Order: sequence, then C-alpha cells, then structure tokens
Amino acid sequence: MTSVLIIGGTRFIGRHLVREFLDAAYDVTLFNRGNHDNPFIDTAGVDQYTGDRTSDAALMNAKETVDPDIVVDCVAYFPGEVRMATRVFDDVDAYVFISSGAVYEPDTVPKREDETPLEPCTDDQAVDATPDSYGARKAEGDRIVFEAATEHGVRAMSVRPTIVYGPHDYTGRYNYWVDRIRTDDRVLVPGDGTNIHHLVSVYNTARAIRTVAETGTAGEAYNVGDRTVLPLGRLLETTADTVGTDPEFVTATDRELATGDLSMTDFPLYNPETHILSTAKLHEIGWEPVPVETAIERTVEVPSNPERSPGPARSAERQVLDEL
Repeated sequence: MTSVLIIGGTRFIGRHLVREFLDAAYDVTLFNRGNHDNPFIDTAGVDQYTGDRTSDAALMNAKETVDPDIVVDCVAYFPGEVRMATRVFDDVDAYVFISSGAVYEPDTVPKREDETPLEPCTDDQAVDATPDSYGARKAEGDRIVFEAATEHGVRAMSVRPTIVYGPHDYTGRYNYWVDRIRTDDRVLVPGDGTNIHHLVSVYNTARAIRTVAETGTAGEAYNVGDRTVLPLGRLLETTADTVGTDPEFVTATDRELATGDLSMTDFPLYNPETHILSTAKLHEIGWEPVPVETAIERTVEVPSNPERSPGPARSAERQVLDEL
C-alpha cells in the first residue's frame, strides 16, 4: 500500500484527487487547517492531519506523522510556499505541485511545456495576493520545482491545468452556463461562439496528477486540458444536448452588450485570446483522459451549489436580449 498526503483536499480538485487515489488503492491523508468541512470524515482509508501549510514546522510534523510516499500540493499559491514544501518533502517518491496554464506568456498557440516562455515574477508579485499576479506566482512556483529537482535531487514535478470544471467547483464558472441552459429559452453568448479557452474536467485533472506522481520525470512540468478542445459555442451546445434542453443561443458583440452595460469579458469562460495547451507530453507518460462528452455528462448530473456567482445579472442579460 502506498500513501499520499494531499495538502488541501476538501474542496474541488482535492476532493476528486482523494477518490482518484483511493480507487488506485492508496492510503490518503488530508493536510489542511480544517476550515472547510471534511467530506471524507467517515471514509475508510482517508485520514486528516490538521495544520497550517504556511508553517514549516507544521509541514515537518505532518511529514513525520504520515510518512507519505507521494505529496500533492493543491494550495500552494505563493512561491515561498512551494520552496518550503520542496525542502520539507525532499525525500518523497513524488512531490506534485498544482500549477496553472496561466503561467504562460499569452501569444502562443498551443502552449508547450518546454517551449512557451513563462510569465516573469517580481519580488512584489511573489507576495501579492491579487488575481493579477496569479500566473506570475504559479510560474515562479514552477521554477522553484525545477530548481529543487535539478540542484537538490528532489522528485518534484508540476502539473499545469487550464480552467477546471466539474462537480464541487466552487467558482461557479461553468455552472453559470449550465444554469442558464437549464432554465432560459434564450441564452446570451458573448462574441460569435468561436472563441476558444481550453478547459479541462476535474476528472482528467485528477488522473493527470496521479499519472505524473507515478510515472512523471523529476523537474518536468505537464500541461493538462481536455483532449477535445471546444469553442464556447460548441461547449454550450454540447451542454444543452446533455441537459436535454434546446435554448436559442443569441450571440452579441460588445456594442450590442453595451445596451445592458455589459462587455464580452463579463461572461465566464470567455477569453478574447485563443488559449490552448498541448497535452502531448502528458499522453507520453500514460495519461488516459475521460472524453469531454462523458465529463460534461458527469458534471451536469450532479447538483451544484457554488460559492460564487460569476457572470452578468439576469436583468442585464434580459435588457440586451430585449434590444436584440
């Protein structure tokens, strides 16, 4: 039996990681502060260690108590946290840092792990907690992973998911569209529906993380996105087919949206720039993704109650639709 320590583990990606590793016969321990309810409190094979991941003493105590073979870091948002973790877990079989597709500079399609430049990170950005510095902070975390592997022999690796969707997604980004498709006869769509922001199901993300932990190469990063890349319009049509409704999708330009004081970037999952991650490197080490249609079906069949409500208000959408 192999043991895995998941730093985080109670909210979104972490919840699916627990199931992924349990199904592969691992013993799982969650390491977090206990601020969120533990959905696995009565699940056999899952333990919890309570502590603050920003404390090196707490990380060391967790290591000594659990003695994990694999560590998956779901909640390292600052470079200093990654550096601390790679020092503490310097002798595990695998330390996997969950990075982001946002680490890349924007003007490359597709973005490849060993070719596309990463965002730089200043000292101020490294400690900044605003969304504007997110990609830069994750990129610096990746560089720390590479340094730990190449200079200190740590079995550290990075996984870079693009926007993740699926059950228990607290951001509400995909749920916004599912909700509109379930309930509205007319659904307002920014642009012409052809814009592409590569998405990835949480099932494929969890599979990717376990694959990297088991067969990845130290000092390497691995992109993860759904194998099929859907433009926004096709994503919404596929979702409607899965939900079993047939709304009219009404496309609108920024000029038309302005009648409701809206812009295209107000809508979740809309990206004016094409964003696609190459996943060839992940396939080469044995990753077997779930088809996008299956992932969407599994997502919409689970009741959703996200913590956030992104996207325009219905009143603003109706104002635009009435004008159109």
